[in-house]
Amino acid sequence: MPRTITTDDTRQQYDAHGEGGGIGEYLLHRAKPHLPPWLAGAGAGLASLPAHYFWSGEPGVTAGLTLVSVALTGLTWWAGKSTTQQRRLHSAVTVAAASSWFTAAAIAGPGAGPLGELYFIGAPALALSWNIRQILRKNVEGPAAGADGGFLEKVGLAKTQVIRTEVGPNKAAFDLQLPRGELTSTDVSKNLERIAGALDVPKTAVRMTEDPESASRVTLTVVPLDLLKNTVPCPGPSHPGGSIAAPVHVGIYEDGTPAVIYFPGDPKAGRNAAHFLVMGMTGSGKSEGGLTALAEVVTRRDVIVWASDPAKAEQTLGPLLPAIDWAALDMPSTKAMIEALKAAIPVRTAWLAKYGYKQWEPACAETQADGSPGMPYLIGWFEEAAKAIREIDDDVFTGISQEARSAGVSLVISMQRASGNQVSTDTRASLGSSWVHGVRSEGDARFALDDEVLDAGAAPHVWKDKKPGYSYLVANGVNDALWATPLRDYLTGVDYLNWAVINFADIRASIDPTTAGVAARTVDRAFTARTRYPIPGTTDQPETTMLNGYGPDEDEENGYYPDEDDYDMRPPYGADQDDDYEEGELIDAEQELPEVEQVVQLAARPPADEPRPKISTAEARAAMEEVLEEFEEEGRDVVGPADFMAYCDRYGRGRSWVSGQVAQFVLAGRLAETSEVGRYRIVPYEVAA
Repeated sequence: MPRTITTDDTRQQYDAHGEGGGIGEYLLHRAKPHLPPWLAGAGAGLASLPAHYFWSGEPGVTAGLTLVSVALTGLTWWAGKSTTQQRRLHSAVTVAAASSWFTAAAIAGPGAGPLGELYFIGAPALALSWNIRQILRKNVEGPAAGADGGFLEKVGLAKTQVIRTEVGPNKAAFDLQLPRGELTSTDVSKNLERIAGALDVPKTAVRMTEDPESASRVTLTVVPLDLLKNTVPCPGPSHPGGSIAAPVHVGIYEDGTPAVIYFPGDPKAGRNAAHFLVMGMTGSGKSEGGLTALAEVVTRRDVIVWASDPAKAEQTLGPLLPAIDWAALDMPSTKAMIEALKAAIPVRTAWLAKYGYKQWEPACAETQADGSPGMPYLIGWFEEAAKAIREIDDDVFTGISQEARSAGVSLVISMQRASGNQVSTDTRASLGSSWVHGVRSEGDARFALDDEVLDAGAAPHVWKDKKPGYSYLVANGVNDALWATPLRDYLTGVDYLNWAVINFADIRASIDPTTAGVAARTVDRAFTARTRYPIPGTTDQPETTMLNGYGPDEDEENGYYPDEDDYDMRPPYGADQDDDYEEGELIDAEQELPEVEQVVQLAARPPADEPRPKISTAEARAAMEEVLEEFEEEGRDVVGPADFMAYCDRYGRGRSWVSGQVAQFVLAGRLAETSEVGRYRIVPYEVAA
């Protein structure tokens, strides 16, 4: 039968000697820790014999030994000042008695007078006194209570030992050894509020970190003073002109460590691309934190931003709008942006696969080996996303959040409360990373923070809206030991935001043909005619996006429909400016015109008595169908918007509307793209159906 081990003492003996150890070996093992005082006493008695033989009758040696005895006693007393008073006194008495006896024995002989009796009585007594101290020191309950003054027992952690202490200027960390089988880290987390009360500090000042290698050990961290109470101005771009793959600095932790987030993944670091849920009640500083992050993003060279705010429009995003590729500030454009994002994911993924990338990396934004333009990283940022979810569907972001990472896209959803009736559980599970500001209740905090983070001491519900800018960051690339550590977002004023927009305009990436093409084909003019806001100081009016050097109307009138292969990346010029643009120069609109020298009649004016026909939109669409059928009956295979232009007056519609109907024919399958720009092949009804 295998031997049963029932005590710690027997287990130590078993580990040291195995099953074959006998009683003698066990007793020797138990006696070893107590032998040093006895060996020291025996050594002093034996050493006195040769000392008396060589030094007896030497006056100088007698004086020397006396001085050494006094010096050793004084040195022992001085060296023991850092120990307890009892240990210091015990050590000094032991050294004084032993050195005095040795001096007398060396001079007169160990057996002279009472020296022999003193040795055989005093040496065992001193050795036993040290053995008693050693035995009492092993009493767990006694020292534990004495070390912390009974504090741990008062807060429900009786029998817990403090095995290591690290104290800084405003931070103290204690490694606790919990009694095995009696307490766990859960018991510590439940008592954090009691510990904070006993220490007279805020609840958020006490946090707990579990030891990944032992369930019976935890680290308790106490930060007595709130060093984040003063606002922290943004120190400037952390990586100006760098890649979006570098960390984005958003704030500072209470110990001065910068708080960073990552958007793209990094296979070398084992980090996936990140989606974020940004949450916080009104007044918590959630939107200001988002502006801080976006202000960092727009200083990078290889990223574009699509941002939406259908609730506050320009109120939040206003200063950064000139640096945003697509700003959706109403509900229709927000819906179009979501559809464009969905359509862009498979196209961008196919592009990455074509050039051999497993996921987006900085090299993707550079010109590829075959001369093709690169593809910047894409961040879809949705402020006040609750409105979009409420008016579309609570699962509207689920597909994007599940699939976008592999396409070089990060999704950011910012809202006040990510409750179950606003955001589906599938969407919350796919977002992965959370940036949580003050919330109204602990229940609200659980929508964004895991239980283990809250158990470790995170408490955004304590702040509510009383501490704007305070937040917790639980994200890919962030050390999990910092998940429950408060940080404060940097404060970015309007002047700083304008500075970032203006000074990095030249290095900021433009949208790539792949993403632009699929967005144009998916949502048409919602993307191609999106408003582009001017860089501050350049013009007073927003501009509209241009394709191939034309304004939106001019593009359609000339038979152009956007395609990913021919999307022009030239700087946008407004449609009104295009009339004055010729051979790279602008004509002064206020310059006086020359006098008229000759009038040339180009065409007869239409009779004034022929009014333009007025028909409904449905009738006009039906008429367009009839015209397409006429083209088909005439045997035409290929047509374009220009072929329909002659019928504009017949329908009572403008050229832009006619061009838009041609685009609808393409989406409906009645027309198919050809290799020639602006020309489309007619698809018979049977095939289109």
